[in-house]
Amino acid sequence: MMKTASMFQLMLLILFFTRREFVRFGDAQLAECLESDRVALVAFKNGLNDPENRLSSWKGSNCCQWRGISCESSTGAVIAVDLHNPYPQGFDSSSRYGFWNLSGEIKPSMMKLKSLRYLDLSFNTFNDNPIPEFFGSLKNLQYLNLSNAEFSGAIPPNLGNLSSLQYLDLKYSPSLYVENLEWLKGLVSLKHLLMREVDLSMVGSNWVRTINKLPSLTELDLSSCLLSGSIPPLSPFNLTSLAVVDLSFNGFNSKIPDWLLNISSLISLDISYSGLFGRIPLGFSDMPDLKFLNLAGNNNLTASCSQLLKGRWEKIRVLDLASNKLHGKLPASIGNMTFLTHLDLFVNNIEGAIPSSIGNLCNLIFFRISGNNLTGTLPEFIEGAENCHSRRPLPSLQYLDLSVNHLAGKLPEWIGQLKNIVQLGLDYNSLNGPIPASLGLLQNLTDLGLSGNDLNGTLPESLGQLSQLSTFDVSSNHLTDVDLSSNLFEGPIPLPIVEVELLDMSNNRLSGPIPSNIGDSLPNLIFLSLYGNLIIGEIPASIGNMQSLQALDLSNNYLRGSVPSSIANCSLLKVLDLRKNNLSGNIPDFLGELRMLQTLHLSDNNFSGELPSSFRNFSSLEMLDLGNNRLKGKIPPWIGEGFKKLRILSLRSNAFYGELPSVLSNLSSIQVLDLAENLLNGSIPASFGDFKSMSQIQHINHYLFYGMYRGSYYEENLVVNMKGQPQTYTKILSLVISLDLSGNNLSGDLPREITKLLGLVVLNLSGNHITGHIPESISELKQLLSLDLSSNRLSGPVPQSLGTLSFLGYLNLSYNDLSGRIPYTDHMTTFDAASFTGNLGLCGGPLAVKCPGDEDDEEPGKGWTTPKDTGNGDSFIDKWFYLSIGLGFAAGILVPYLIMAMRKSWCVAYFDAVNEVTDRILYQWLKYRTAKQRTRGH
Repeated sequence: MMKTASMFQLMLLILFFTRREFVRFGDAQLAECLESDRVALVAFKNGLNDPENRLSSWKGSNCCQWRGISCESSTGAVIAVDLHNPYPQGFDSSSRYGFWNLSGEIKPSMMKLKSLRYLDLSFNTFNDNPIPEFFGSLKNLQYLNLSNAEFSGAIPPNLGNLSSLQYLDLKYSPSLYVENLEWLKGLVSLKHLLMREVDLSMVGSNWVRTINKLPSLTELDLSSCLLSGSIPPLSPFNLTSLAVVDLSFNGFNSKIPDWLLNISSLISLDISYSGLFGRIPLGFSDMPDLKFLNLAGNNNLTASCSQLLKGRWEKIRVLDLASNKLHGKLPASIGNMTFLTHLDLFVNNIEGAIPSSIGNLCNLIFFRISGNNLTGTLPEFIEGAENCHSRRPLPSLQYLDLSVNHLAGKLPEWIGQLKNIVQLGLDYNSLNGPIPASLGLLQNLTDLGLSGNDLNGTLPESLGQLSQLSTFDVSSNHLTDVDLSSNLFEGPIPLPIVEVELLDMSNNRLSGPIPSNIGDSLPNLIFLSLYGNLIIGEIPASIGNMQSLQALDLSNNYLRGSVPSSIANCSLLKVLDLRKNNLSGNIPDFLGELRMLQTLHLSDNNFSGELPSSFRNFSSLEMLDLGNNRLKGKIPPWIGEGFKKLRILSLRSNAFYGELPSVLSNLSSIQVLDLAENLLNGSIPASFGDFKSMSQIQHINHYLFYGMYRGSYYEENLVVNMKGQPQTYTKILSLVISLDLSGNNLSGDLPREITKLLGLVVLNLSGNHITGHIPESISELKQLLSLDLSSNRLSGPVPQSLGTLSFLGYLNLSYNDLSGRIPYTDHMTTFDAASFTGNLGLCGGPLAVKCPGDEDDEEPGKGWTTPKDTGNGDSFIDKWFYLSIGLGFAAGILVPYLIMAMRKSWCVAYFDAVNEVTDRILYQWLKYRTAKQRTRGH
């Protein structure tokens, strides 16, 4: 694993040698700079903001000695200006430099630097200023780097005048855009074109033909550029010098183009998460110099493993085919890829046993094949050890993940010979027997996952030697005498006889009350989780003595009484989850003193009264879940004030009344707003179309967990009504954008402004008195997965545009006053009659009611037929199930070495089999959408 400091040193080294390629240093420091160049640089400096005084050396007559300036040794002309920020995150081991951001205005005096060949302003902050057009007049420029410098607007086409330019780097500039790429044709010397995250959505498919006119190009990076559509063929093909191609994280709907296989010089190819489909060409295995191939996350690429992986693959080092539709068995010939360091086959349809020949891969560092259909036992990798210099199996392996398969048998003793292993995941298989003592030999092991198997017996004492272990999960096994969560412990809650800081006994069968002296016995406790047991009685007041407590989860028990006032002493508390108990009384006002709270769950209790005004103190709150209680009163307007971080607000199934406060639209971070099943009246405010986070498509899944301590953490979760039924979401909760106002007394027209919430995945307005037409602009909600407008008073036609919502899996327009012919074409044909029943004016398929003028096979004179109620809702569920399966599994991982560097829990990285099956299906679809539409890397 590379430390942060080393990464910066490597970056600086690369920049140094890249600069040497374009700038000949010679004795430039001894030359006297041209006076005209010195004057131009001074004018340039005067336009910049330099808070760290980086340019303090820019004084005196000889500008060749100024920091970042290089001159031609013979003439003294300035040939290089290198002012990139070497510490873009403020990192510096000596702490001398701090943040080196330059900002301000780039003065046109730079045009006077007639000999300038090298210009680097990257990783600065130019405050959304446009790229100066006069850069196009620097005729001798060979190197231009403006990456990550916060330029915005259109890229000036006159950059195409730079006929000597060899290196153009504009990456990490999401505010830049291009209307067409015709100007690139003028860059006849270009070798490196880096435009990652620049908006190219307007260029269409012509980008390929334009790039094809750059015959010297060796590196092309168009990752995350919003490219879409098919990748067209090329004839004639001119890109014979390409070595590095990155087209990842775009929105193609294309097969892999054949011309890629014609690039014999190709070393690295990345088209991951880009909406590709079809067969993976077998020719990739014959490319002589290919070392890096990443096709992960396309979901619909297919290949037979026995054919694809038996090829030559002479120099391949990184092969990432995760989250696709590979099938068949792994061939024994996979052991011939002797240079392979990273192999990722996560979430495919691979079956059969793991070939023991993988033990021949002496250089393999990362191997992930979780989420497949592997069977058999763990192979004897030790058989291949004789081919490795150390005579140990897989001597370089640091990351091994075989979880979520069907592997059986016992854990072999040889696993203790994986001396360099850092993360080992065998969760959710059918492994049985005891845990081998040899695991205690893995001294650099940090993450060990064995949950969801049939392991039994006791934990070997040798595991106590694993001093680096930060995450250890053996839950959901049949271990009999270990104090861990998700096992079968019964009886009263045992308190440790030694002082601890973390106590997790969740998801067992513990009964009786919480010991009244728990806070006195464990005053330094930081993390306490007892959820999912059979605990009764009241919450003891002594919990207030745990003044270091950050996470308290007592949910899913049988606790009664009120919340003790002493809990206000836990001022560091970030997580308080008391849902699904029998707690009663008013929600106490003193909870507002817990100002560091990030998540508060009090739902599914018997709380009554109004919302305490002290809640407005929760400036850090991200989740407020008060649903399914007996709360009443009006929704206070102050909820719309100050909650800048609030992601989720659930007040459903209470007795709130009155009109919806329009100021709720000030909740700029809100992604789930659930006010369903109350007594709210009035109209839906037009301002509800202004929810900032709902109006944005969520591109990145932020795993919501809080109170992290020594590998344990509180995992955020919420029940969301989707597809007409409640479903629990955890790991993908941040991708669920939902507005649920159902089951109230709302009236008035459906506001058109709602259709500005472009990120909505769930919209439920059913069970109200809403009138008017369904706006045609509903088709703007392209991310909708579930739409329920049933049981209202909507009138007019069903919008034709609904058929364009290709992700829509659930539609309910029943029991309204809609009329006319149902636009039963395109995607609308996936919905049956139950979606439209109860609208007496509707006709045409899928209803049995024929429209006037349709050909009628019944008796003459009958323009209508009686609708038939099959009473069967299963047909929709079947259709949705197969549709979801058709979408495929979700996109996999970040770059493997980043995963290892981050040292995250196995639970963060992989499927949690305890989740509902429906959660897993939505996970697949939402991650597919995220990968397809992501606009930023990292």
